[in-house]
Amino acid sequence: MTELTAELDADLRALADVRAKAKAARQAFAAIDGADQEFLDALVREMARAGTAAAESLARTAVDETGYGVYEDKVVKNRFNSGFVADWMLERRAVGVLWSDPERKVTAIGTPIGVLAGIIPVTNPTSTVLFKSLAAVKAGNAIVHAPHPRAARCSAQAAEVMAEAAVRAGAPDGLISCLEAPTLAATRELMQRPEVNLVLATGGPGMVRAAYSSGKPTIAVGAGNVPAYVGVSCEDPAEAAEMILSSKSFDNGTACVAEQSVVVVASVVDAFIAAFGDKGGYWMTQDEQDALVRTLFDERGALRPESVGQSAARLAELSGFSVPQGTRVLAAELDRVGEDTPLSREILGPVLSIYRAADPEAGWRRCREILALGGEGHTVAVHAAEAAEIAPFGTLPAGRIVVNSPALFGGMGYSCEMDPSFQLGTGTWSGSICSDNVTPLHLINIKRLAHEVRPWRSVYDGAPGRG
Repeated sequence: MTELTAELDADLRALADVRAKAKAARQAFAAIDGADQEFLDALVREMARAGTAAAESLARTAVDETGYGVYEDKVVKNRFNSGFVADWMLERRAVGVLWSDPERKVTAIGTPIGVLAGIIPVTNPTSTVLFKSLAAVKAGNAIVHAPHPRAARCSAQAAEVMAEAAVRAGAPDGLISCLEAPTLAATRELMQRPEVNLVLATGGPGMVRAAYSSGKPTIAVGAGNVPAYVGVSCEDPAEAAEMILSSKSFDNGTACVAEQSVVVVASVVDAFIAAFGDKGGYWMTQDEQDALVRTLFDERGALRPESVGQSAARLAELSGFSVPQGTRVLAAELDRVGEDTPLSREILGPVLSIYRAADPEAGWRRCREILALGGEGHTVAVHAAEAAEIAPFGTLPAGRIVVNSPALFGGMGYSCEMDPSFQLGTGTWSGSICSDNVTPLHLINIKRLAHEVRPWRSVYDGAPGRG
């Protein structure tokens, strides 16, 4: 009875925390509603400076608390958001007059949405808090973060860094906050609170479904089974191998935009495979592949949480085999894609499946198969030089087609000229409302102030054409 009472007390405290944070966020938003872009940018600048200064401590707390990823890479992720992404935001307007067309007598005006619920994944628990806090405030909104329970402490620390910096720059208390005792019930309560105007969710399929069923406008993104194609016209298969290995091993494969499978055309496969092995790819035997599957997946076919974000050497150790020092990625050469081939699915770890293709057409078909297995809407990487070989990949159902660059760094808007972001939309292909890289411009309402440009009575004359 005492244990049951304790559980009920904990649940009630969590729900009370949700309500208090949501109400405080609403009050904070009301206090800055109507603020101009210059004031909001002053908040963002101070937040960005604070995030950069705390990048190392946040990375250390994230690795220590979750057991996922690589400290040095999490530092890079934090700095990317508080530096590169924040600088991009500061070069743009999100509130007030966005653009004006004097000839057509129309002006676009950005206005904040209100209070956001930020759902934070365990795989990127601090960098995502930094990104969503900066994007929310740039657009004039308040935000309450709901972290994954396994990352509650580090996410709260990141939110505190952002909140304290915003207050130093003149923001009201409560503009940025984080749930203290995150649970599934508490997160659902937050998403459904009347104070919340938009849910900004990053997480697994279950969380994404919960976000879209909250009854609130939602921008949610989930998994991505990303294929990379290495084609006939690839000028440097060794460099393609390096890009893929660097992308997939970064932070032990915890980014859903990183490659999961590689499809290599026969004419370059020997050069690619040789370079792949030389640069840290380990080719598993069939027995080792079978052992790795048991390590990665439970009896229901779900990823085991304890296997996520581990190094290649650690995954091998857990599977009962060893790999040479310097191994960056475990590789399995496969000839099938499907639920009955677990290594062809998305794996949040440094594991790649490799496929041979007879020609570019066969390579395109294989990439289409891979996307259909939980990757539609996300990203495809293409390594080729000839436009005729690259062009067909633009027809695939993916929001980002990254050419001759690592999928991770290109997709998040660093090495390729996409909007830099740490929330990558996957479009209606995967049940999301957005296929863009999410930015502050997705976190506003846009009004059009439009003057009459043609006599309204002329509509009765048969609504003549615009020409």
